[in-house]
Amino acid sequence: MAAITLNKRKIVVLIAGLVLVTLLFTTRYPSEFYDTTQTRLRPYLEKPSKTTGYGDPYTSSKDTPDAAPLVDTDRLDSDGINTVKTTPKTDNGRFNWAKVPQQYPVRKLVELPEPVANSIPRIQHAFDAETSSAKQIRLARLEAVKGNFTHAWEGYKKQAWLSDEVAPLSGNAQNPFGGWAATLVDSLDTLWMMGLYEDFEEAVEAIDKIDFTDCAIDEINVFETTIRYLGGFLAAYDISGGKFPQLLTKAQEIGEMLYVAFDTPNRMPVTRWNFKAAARGERQEAHQSMLVAELGSFSLEFTRLSQATGDHRFYDAIARITDLFESQQMKTHLPGLFSVGVNARDMNLMEGTGFTIGGMSDSTFEYLNKEHILLGGGSKQYKTIYERSFEAMKKHIFYRPMTPENRSMLFAGQVHSSGSRPVAKLKIDPEAQHLSCYAGGMVGIGAKLFGTREDLEIAKQLNEGCMWGYESFPLGIMPEIIHTVPCEDSSHCPWDEAKWKQSVYQKQGSTTAGDEKMQNGQIPKGVTNVDDARYILRPEAIESVWILYRLTGDPSLPDRAWSMFNSITKQTTTKIAHAGLSDCTQLGSNGKPIWQDRMESFWTAETLKYFYLMFADPELCSLDEFVLNTEAHPLRRPGGVAKETVKGTAEDKDSQESFGSLEKGKVDALGSPMRSESNGSPEKDKGMPIEPQGKEESIGSLEKGRLGAPAPPTKESIEGLYRT
Repeated sequence: MAAITLNKRKIVVLIAGLVLVTLLFTTRYPSEFYDTTQTRLRPYLEKPSKTTGYGDPYTSSKDTPDAAPLVDTDRLDSDGINTVKTTPKTDNGRFNWAKVPQQYPVRKLVELPEPVANSIPRIQHAFDAETSSAKQIRLARLEAVKGNFTHAWEGYKKQAWLSDEVAPLSGNAQNPFGGWAATLVDSLDTLWMMGLYEDFEEAVEAIDKIDFTDCAIDEINVFETTIRYLGGFLAAYDISGGKFPQLLTKAQEIGEMLYVAFDTPNRMPVTRWNFKAAARGERQEAHQSMLVAELGSFSLEFTRLSQATGDHRFYDAIARITDLFESQQMKTHLPGLFSVGVNARDMNLMEGTGFTIGGMSDSTFEYLNKEHILLGGGSKQYKTIYERSFEAMKKHIFYRPMTPENRSMLFAGQVHSSGSRPVAKLKIDPEAQHLSCYAGGMVGIGAKLFGTREDLEIAKQLNEGCMWGYESFPLGIMPEIIHTVPCEDSSHCPWDEAKWKQSVYQKQGSTTAGDEKMQNGQIPKGVTNVDDARYILRPEAIESVWILYRLTGDPSLPDRAWSMFNSITKQTTTKIAHAGLSDCTQLGSNGKPIWQDRMESFWTAETLKYFYLMFADPELCSLDEFVLNTEAHPLRRPGGVAKETVKGTAEDKDSQESFGSLEKGKVDALGSPMRSESNGSPEKDKGMPIEPQGKEESIGSLEKGRLGAPAPPTKESIEGLYRT
């Protein structure tokens, strides 16, 4: 009998233990426990910080805001998976992403912080009144940019309406983003800024036809969808003063869809996402290998969506990512910076070895200052992360290249670090990417925002580096990737032609190959190799030129930007639109540009927009009213007041008065009328830009001048991009 009683007691204890474990599992975040091998990192690795108040929710004090994704246990099965299965539909019969049950629902949200009054200073330069002659030149240039935009826009409308892109050579419609009208959505705010209101309203009316459940591809890139579509709708809503509520409705629709990508055990997003499987309720988890830019570039769009709708879920989604970044930033193999490849499934940002602020990393860093502004200084996290990263950039990423002009300029290179070598002994790879040219603008904003005057000089030198890249090549365009000779002493770097040639020969593999490329200008002095000769209509260089102009008012920048514009449009304009270049360092054997049959939507969303803003009234899209996302979509800052009179309208009026009989928006790079191919007369909406001729004499003395891959990258493919 005693033995039997003892066994009963054991059974009771066992049952009680099971009850306690069950309670523990159902009152905590499931991802903390679902991996019994304990190989995955805890979501928060540090105690609450003094600046943010957030930390590990399982060790935080009671009065610390709970940033952990607490879950609604009533809807979970024993594995922590939502058991509710529905087929959510809207009244019009479409699939409704807002009604998709969360498999790992958040019970307590991280809410938007309140802006701090007077914490964000004025950063845009106070421009003086311009002379009448300067205004005439500026307006001529403004119309030239507008004419090139309307040329590209008409080509898209006629050949590929509601498709993602128009092929500028064949005229085919292309759908690399699934057929959700990428060019249309990406161009909405540009249309408004340029005063093309009829086209804007036509495009707004068409967006209702975009169905975010019917897609030409099975897997979408969540990052690209966020910056182009969510950013595009929000910006069009903001820049038009909220007069078109359907834009915010569409932003909410795509936002609800994207939010489902965050429905994973650890609330880290799936960035290369089979959204159809998610809509069916299939389990999903973040990938073990992803690009850091795809994890770290949601903050602006999701924050603005929360601000515009009052729905804190979207800010909550990105706040968890920010906590992870902040907690691990100083624990990477290059403290302060994040590697290109990260592990979101295990919440591990610390093992990657390739470090750059260029492609695959760029917008992670770009968004830090901008998010601080968008939050009105309500969170110190982004300032902290930026300042840490910027210190690492100055020490390890920025370098001065040796040039024959002995220019004071900088490029952003890359570094390989596996942790086996002391950080102080790391050697830079002097690879300069066109994608890294945004850095001048980023650093400039940081300098004005945080009052560090010396950093503004760094911003100017970074901007100078990319303008040098344009002005040094024969066609006046900087290639995708080049290598240069890094200065051993950044304060004293005299030109050494023998050293440069030796570096060229090493890169080219022989003196014969090196001499040939040096002689024909494919490798200008200062450059040792062109690793990627393409120009795919990228905006990053003019982005920084525009930002530095708005920050400093430097009067030399408009002329240099104008030279860049002429060089680009001369080589890229086709009968239909504008084409990227397979090789921007030389013409083909037929003496013509070497075109690609592709015009990415960022040409009309970013590149032409930045050129337009370069010559627009500085109050149009003021940096004291808006922050621009990485697709150049302007998001209204807290406290920004929508103007009843949009500055673009006044510009159009002035332009018409200045040029009289010229068709609005239909002028070439000199302010000359567009001509049709048949008889050379101006023809509304059908002209091609005339190739610029004699621009220096006509205008005055001028100085010469992100695709969604079909599958997540592997660790090997990411690290293979970097060389020791």
